[in-house]
Amino acid sequence: MTNEELQQWTERLSKDRFYKPFRHTITFNRRLRTTGGRYLLHTHNIEMNPKQLEHFGIEEFEKIILHELCHYHLHIEGKGYQHKDASFKQLLNEVGGSRYCNLVPGTYKPLVYKYFYQCVKCNQTYRRKRQMDVNRYVCGRCKGKLKKVNENR
Repeated sequence: MTNEELQQWTERLSKDRFYKPFRHTITFNRRLRTTGGRYLLHTHNIEMNPKQLEHFGIEEFEKIILHELCHYHLHIEGKGYQHKDASFKQLLNEVGGSRYCNLVPGTYKPLVYKYFYQCVKCNQTYRRKRQMDVNRYVCGRCKGKLKKVNENR
Protein backbone atom coordinates (compact mmCIF):
# COMPACT_ATOMS: atom_id res chain seq x y z
CA MET A 1 0.00 0.00 0.00
CA THR A 2 1.28 3.44 -0.88
CA ASN A 3 0.92 6.69 1.05
CA GLU A 4 -1.65 7.90 -1.51
CA GLU A 5 -3.80 4.79 -1.02
CA LEU A 6 -3.49 5.19 2.75
CA GLN A 7 -4.57 8.83 2.45
CA GLN A 8 -7.67 7.93 0.39
CA TRP A 9 -8.58 5.08 2.73
CA THR A 10 -8.30 7.36 5.78
CA GLU A 11 -10.39 10.09 4.17
CA ARG A 12 -13.07 7.52 3.36
CA LEU A 13 -12.99 6.09 6.90
CA SER A 14 -13.28 9.58 8.37
CA LYS A 15 -16.37 10.37 6.28
CA ASP A 16 -18.02 6.97 6.86
CA ARG A 17 -17.39 6.58 10.60
CA PHE A 18 -17.01 10.13 11.94
CA TYR A 19 -19.10 12.00 9.33
CA LYS A 20 -16.32 14.58 9.18
CA PRO A 21 -13.55 15.20 6.63
CA PHE A 22 -9.90 14.37 7.25
CA ARG A 23 -8.08 17.44 5.89
CA HIS A 24 -4.48 16.64 6.77
CA THR A 25 -1.99 13.98 5.70
CA ILE A 26 -1.40 10.45 6.84
CA THR A 27 1.83 8.67 5.94
CA PHE A 28 3.75 5.53 6.73
CA ASN A 29 6.72 5.90 9.09
CA ARG A 30 8.98 2.85 9.21
CA ARG A 31 10.87 4.21 12.23
CA LEU A 32 7.90 3.64 14.54
CA ARG A 33 8.65 0.62 16.69
CA THR A 34 6.44 0.22 19.72
CA THR A 35 3.33 2.00 18.50
CA GLY A 36 0.83 1.37 15.73
CA GLY A 37 0.53 5.02 14.81
CA ARG A 38 0.77 8.52 16.18
CA TYR A 39 -1.18 11.74 15.88
CA LEU A 40 1.01 14.84 15.70
CA LEU A 41 -0.57 17.67 17.69
CA HIS A 42 1.19 20.59 16.00
CA THR A 43 0.67 19.59 12.37
CA HIS A 44 -2.51 17.46 12.78
CA ASN A 45 -0.87 14.81 10.60
CA ILE A 46 -0.90 11.10 11.36
CA GLU A 47 1.97 8.65 11.00
CA MET A 48 1.33 4.92 10.78
CA ASN A 49 3.56 1.92 11.41
CA PRO A 50 3.58 -0.21 8.21
CA LYS A 51 4.78 -3.24 10.20
CA GLN A 52 1.34 -3.43 11.83
CA LEU A 53 -0.25 -3.85 8.40
CA GLU A 54 2.33 -6.44 7.32
CA HIS A 55 2.02 -8.58 10.45
CA PHE A 56 -1.63 -8.28 11.48
CA GLY A 57 -3.60 -7.46 8.33
CA ILE A 58 -6.08 -4.85 7.16
CA GLU A 59 -8.71 -5.32 9.90
CA GLU A 60 -6.32 -4.57 12.75
CA PHE A 61 -4.67 -1.77 10.80
CA GLU A 62 -8.06 -0.14 10.22
CA LYS A 63 -8.72 -0.18 13.98
CA ILE A 64 -5.42 1.64 14.53
CA ILE A 65 -6.35 4.27 11.93
CA LEU A 66 -9.70 4.76 13.70
CA HIS A 67 -7.83 5.18 16.98
CA GLU A 68 -5.65 7.93 15.51
CA LEU A 69 -8.66 9.58 13.86
CA CYS A 70 -10.30 9.76 17.30
CA HIS A 71 -7.29 11.75 18.53
CA TYR A 72 -7.47 13.91 15.41
CA HIS A 73 -11.17 14.81 15.48
CA LEU A 74 -11.36 15.35 19.24
CA HIS A 75 -8.27 17.57 19.24
CA ILE A 76 -9.58 19.71 16.39
CA GLU A 77 -12.95 20.07 18.19
CA GLY A 78 -11.21 21.11 21.41
CA LYS A 79 -12.45 18.09 23.37
CA GLY A 80 -10.46 15.61 25.46
CA TYR A 81 -8.27 13.73 22.98
CA GLN A 82 -5.98 11.87 25.42
CA HIS A 83 -6.27 8.18 26.22
CA LYS A 84 -7.46 8.94 29.75
CA ASP A 85 -10.33 11.21 28.66
CA ALA A 86 -13.89 9.90 28.75
CA SER A 87 -14.71 11.57 25.43
CA PHE A 88 -11.84 9.68 23.76
CA LYS A 89 -12.89 6.34 25.22
CA GLN A 90 -16.51 6.89 24.23
CA LEU A 91 -15.74 7.91 20.64
CA LEU A 92 -13.27 5.04 20.24
CA ASN A 93 -15.96 2.62 21.38
CA GLU A 94 -18.54 4.13 19.03
CA VAL A 95 -16.40 3.88 15.89
CA GLY A 96 -14.89 0.48 16.73
CA GLY A 97 -11.23 1.44 17.03
CA SER A 98 -8.73 -0.50 19.08
CA ARG A 99 -7.48 0.78 22.42
CA TYR A 100 -4.10 -0.96 22.07
CA CYS A 101 -2.21 -2.35 19.10
CA ASN A 102 -0.55 -5.75 18.90
CA LEU A 103 3.15 -6.10 19.54
CA VAL A 104 5.16 -6.61 16.35
CA PRO A 105 7.45 -9.64 16.76
CA GLY A 106 11.09 -8.73 17.24
CA THR A 107 10.56 -5.13 18.38
CA TYR A 108 10.50 -5.75 22.11
CA LYS A 109 13.64 -6.56 24.05
CA PRO A 110 13.04 -7.80 27.59
CA LEU A 111 14.88 -5.91 30.34
CA VAL A 112 18.02 -7.61 31.57
CA TYR A 113 18.76 -6.92 35.20
CA LYS A 114 22.40 -7.36 36.04
CA TYR A 115 22.53 -6.10 39.64
CA PHE A 116 20.42 -7.03 42.65
CA TYR A 117 20.20 -5.21 45.98
CA GLN A 118 18.43 -6.05 49.22
CA CYS A 119 17.45 -4.05 52.27
CA VAL A 120 19.11 -5.20 55.48
CA LYS A 121 16.06 -4.23 57.58
CA CYS A 122 12.97 -5.33 55.66
CA ASN A 123 14.50 -7.61 52.96
CA GLN A 124 12.95 -5.60 50.11
CA THR A 125 14.76 -6.50 46.86
CA TYR A 126 15.67 -4.13 44.03
CA ARG A 127 16.65 -5.10 40.49
CA ARG A 128 18.85 -2.71 38.52
CA LYS A 129 20.33 -2.59 35.05
CA ARG A 130 23.11 -0.32 36.29
CA GLN A 131 25.24 -0.52 39.40
CA MET A 132 24.45 1.85 42.28
CA ASP A 133 26.34 3.15 45.31
CA VAL A 134 24.89 1.43 48.41
CA ASN A 135 26.40 4.11 50.66
CA ARG A 136 24.44 6.84 48.90
CA TYR A 137 20.98 5.24 48.64
CA VAL A 138 18.62 3.70 51.19
CA CYS A 139 15.54 1.48 51.03
CA GLY A 140 12.46 3.26 49.71
CA ARG A 141 10.18 1.32 52.02
CA CYS A 142 11.85 1.60 55.44
CA LYS A 143 14.94 3.79 54.89
CA GLY A 144 17.18 0.84 55.82
CA LYS A 145 20.68 0.20 54.52
CA LEU A 146 21.07 -1.61 51.20
CA LYS A 147 23.49 -4.42 50.43
CA LYS A 148 24.51 -5.84 47.10
CA VAL A 149 23.32 -9.39 46.55
CA ASN A 150 24.84 -11.73 43.93
CA GLU A 151 25.13 -10.49 40.33
CA ASN A 152 23.51 -12.27 37.33
CA ARG A 153 20.87 -14.09 39.32
